[in-house]
Order: sequence, then structure tokens, then C-alpha cells
Amino acid sequence: MNHNKMPDLWIDTEDTETNELQEVEINLLLEGLYQMFGYDFRGYVRASLRRRILNRMKAERLPTITALLEKVLHEKGYLERLLNDLSIRMTEMYRDPSFFAAFRSRVVPLLRDLPEIRIWHAGCATGEEVYSMAILMMEEGLAKKTKIYATDMNEKALIAAQKGAFPLKKMQQYTKNYLKAGGKMAFSEYYTTDHQFAYFNPMFEENLFFAQHNLVTDGSFNEFHVILCRNVMIYFDNELQQQVHHLIHSSLADGGFVGFGSKESLLFVPKSLKYEEFSPQEKIYRKI
Repeated sequence: MNHNKMPDLWIDTEDTETNELQEVEINLLLEGLYQMFGYDFRGYVRASLRRRILNRMKAERLPTITALLEKVLHEKGYLERLLNDLSIRMTEMYRDPSFFAAFRSRVVPLLRDLPEIRIWHAGCATGEEVYSMAILMMEEGLAKKTKIYATDMNEKALIAAQKGAFPLKKMQQYTKNYLKAGGKMAFSEYYTTDHQFAYFNPMFEENLFFAQHNLVTDGSFNEFHVILCRNVMIYFDNELQQQVHHLIHSSLADGGFVGFGSKESLLFVPKSLKYEEFSPQEKIYRKI
């Protein structure tokens, strides 16, 4: 008789039941956010959402996700705290410098003849890339006829973006990015500093328009020559990506350009939405 027989595989039913219960609770939380406040996270990638929700639950020392929902529904000001957890705000100035270098050398020459240039930064977070683009267009002599619309669903992030104040400790990295992106000036000329922040020049304010906009629930609000939606859709599931691609395509002028993040692709773009691979390595595409 073989006494070394491997034991039968077993399943930790308690862990499985806990995970199933948490999934139900997460569904209820997301449905509550949508029904009561209009914030729709139901099509976001679940693993990322789950991690952020559990982190908030532990930080508040709450026993369940249901207790988190109760605070959102009944405690004034708590919604904003949770939204800050669920909204993605990872960004930097001239993020992926080669993208901005390609935009400067390849896209800008085709924008010069337009009487007005409208650019939409969709999901702008705290605005680092918005100011990056504003500087780029000014250096190319196009600032006066360029309007940059910066939107995000997170009101707190938008308020920060409008201030144009970024941590001074990040300026060294941002300067490196700027130079790699083809910057033409001394980067420090564009901002003043105190002991904590770099404040970008108010001269950009007349070209920048900040507004709250939710890619999931809101529609198109203008026709644009350039739309940048970089590192946003990696947090959306396939169905939601298709929905947002429709919104972007309908908001883009014929011959207009769209830029995505380095880890994003046109894989889930519906076949009816036609683009030319203008600079595929930098994820820049042109509407046919």
C-alpha cells in the first residue's frame, strides 16, 4: 500500500465565500455610487477597484464593504474621500517624452494651417500633461490660436490642475522629460517657486479651460482637432473601452489626431471607427 499518496485537493470554502460576499458588496457599492451620485465605476477593471476599495475599508477600520457604502450614503463629505481613492491620478509632466517629441515633429506641422486648434485632454487628473502641451504649443508659436480643454471626473483633481502648482521636488525629473521631449527653452523660465511648489506662469490661463466631465456617463461637448486620452482606458473593461472609443471618435474632427498611453492599443476599438496609424509606436492615430 502506498502511504505517500498525495492528499486530495481541497478548497478553502471560507475564503471563497468571503470573496463571493465581497463581490456582492462591491457591486452594491458601485451601484449606490451610480444611482445616488451619477459616478459610474461599474465598467472599471475589477481587480484595481477591489484593491482600492479594500484599502479604504482597512484605513477606516471598517468591518465590511457594506459599512463603507453606509458611510458614503449617510456621512457628509465621505463621497469625495472615496472618489479620491477610485480616481486614477498617476501622471507627470511630459510623461513618455518620446510621445511629445513625436507630437511636436509630426502632428504640429499639420495643425499650423488651422484657423483655430482645439485640444481635449480627457481624464487630465492634476493637469501635468495639460501644462506640458500648453508649453509645447507656445514654443511652436501656436498658443494664440490654441484652446486646450482639460477635463476629469474628480473635482478635487481639477482644482489642483487649475492652480498649476506642482511639487518642487519633481521639477528635476520634469526638466529631464521636457528636454527629451524637444523643449526649446530653459524649463525653469516657465515657473516660479517657493520652498514647496513650482507655480506655472499665469500666461497659460487664457488658453486653458478646465471642466468636470465623466467619460463614462457624459457625452461629447465639442469637435476637437486633437484628443489626448492617455493611460485612462487601461482601467476600463472591454465594453467600457468601446463606449469611450465611440465618444472620442464622435468628438474628433475628420483628419484629427488621438493619442493613447504606451500600454493602450486600438484592440477594442469597434471596426466601424476608422483610424490611420500615424505614429503607432507612440500610439498616435489619425481619424480617417
